[in-house]
Amino acid sequence: MHMARLRKTCKAIALASFFSATLAFDASDACTQIQQAVSSASSVYYPLELLGNYAADITHWASSSTQASACTVEPGTAADVSVIIQLLASTNTSFAVKGGGHTANPGFSSTTGVHISMTRFSSVAYDAASATVTIGTGLVWDDVYEALAPYGVNVVGGRVTGVGVAGFTLGGGYSYKTNQFGLTVDTITAFELVKPNGSIVSVTAASEPDLFFGLKGGLNNFGIVTQFTLRTFPQGQVWGGLLTYTATSIPAVNAAVASFAANVTDPKAAIIPAYNFLLGEPGVSHIMFYDGPSPPAGIFDDFLAIPHLTEDVSTRSFLSLVQSAPSNATTGARGAFHTVSLLEYSPAMMDAILNETIFWGARLALAGATFISYDIEPFLPTLYTHATSPSAFPPRGPNPPGYLPLNLYYAWAPSTSDDLFHAALHQSSDHLTQVAISEGQAIADAPLYTNYALYDTPLERIYGANLPRLRTIKGEVDPGNVMGLAGGFKF
Repeated sequence: MHMARLRKTCKAIALASFFSATLAFDASDACTQIQQAVSSASSVYYPLELLGNYAADITHWASSSTQASACTVEPGTAADVSVIIQLLASTNTSFAVKGGGHTANPGFSSTTGVHISMTRFSSVAYDAASATVTIGTGLVWDDVYEALAPYGVNVVGGRVTGVGVAGFTLGGGYSYKTNQFGLTVDTITAFELVKPNGSIVSVTAASEPDLFFGLKGGLNNFGIVTQFTLRTFPQGQVWGGLLTYTATSIPAVNAAVASFAANVTDPKAAIIPAYNFLLGEPGVSHIMFYDGPSPPAGIFDDFLAIPHLTEDVSTRSFLSLVQSAPSNATTGARGAFHTVSLLEYSPAMMDAILNETIFWGARLALAGATFISYDIEPFLPTLYTHATSPSAFPPRGPNPPGYLPLNLYYAWAPSTSDDLFHAALHQSSDHLTQVAISEGQAIADAPLYTNYALYDTPLERIYGANLPRLRTIKGEVDPGNVMGLAGGFKF
């Protein structure tokens, strides 16, 4: 690969414009109408408020996902969400819905129109009788884990600190508990949804099976979700934390990761090794997890025996382990994700990932890269078999392959480099896909994880054979394409 080739790819893969020169209706007028129509439980904020609610509402974990909107709205009730969405529909006003703000795709939860922040939907209501919890879509997973800890239960949720409940869940949701219970969508029992026509409904497998299917991984295509009801599971102390390794230890880490992925079958064990390029050098930030106070002998011994730079490993609360991950280290940088779906992390694949980390880390430093990372996420091949009903994502048949997400994350400083980094993510993911295919992995058409896929990923590569059904459901629930006024992957 050469820089000339990268520039050529940049021209071929131009970033789609998320800024509209004109709106069909002046968004500021829509803001005024909303302010007059909602109840006292909700508030509207404007750009003149340089600090406080407006700034907090539009701010994203990745600064490249933040846009200045005409106003922000913090609805406090589902009834007010209904009022808001009907006004937006009648005025044809562009809008966005933001939960935790952790998306790295520009325009997916931001807008120059009306920005809806779900921050006031922050309740956590545990029901011991049904072993479920109902949670608001303005929360981050840290909040949920903290609220459930006194009850000795937990949910299948995010693995690192600061990740929002809403986007994570609506996109599928890989978790430390996925080997035991499936993805987050596999544990949902109900959605409280404000449909595009303003009606407020509880969507379950019994009440609206098609829509229930679509909401499980179908993102923001069917309305605005205000609450999720999830199954809970017993939770005690866990074991694990973070190890960091410098370049000299990486060959041994490679071997240990490949061995773990191939041989460890305990569903309570998980790892996330992140191969990073920072300050001109490769290294590994490695998270280990065991769903119990101590792991059986042998599972993590290889990692502990490798000389490491730092160690933060102990028996601790689930929340403490989640917060041990340094996922907020690049908060405020420009950034983007992309992904490859694999069937195995072989030694050859581990070498290829290391090579990509070093190659792109060094090459993109010239364009303002601040952090290059490849996050490895091995699961058991049975991870897709826990569902009791189908879901929009992942598309799976009777005997689904257990695809393993590889997360590519690049962070950088100058906005002028956006196209370059997006193109590099495509090149790197394409290269690693070919490496996997060359060693016999049948992943050419594997579904790509919604929450990692770059903004221009074809819908067919995410939803596969589910796409026609999803488009039919979308047409029935949203015939006026109201949700098309918001960003995201659109059916």
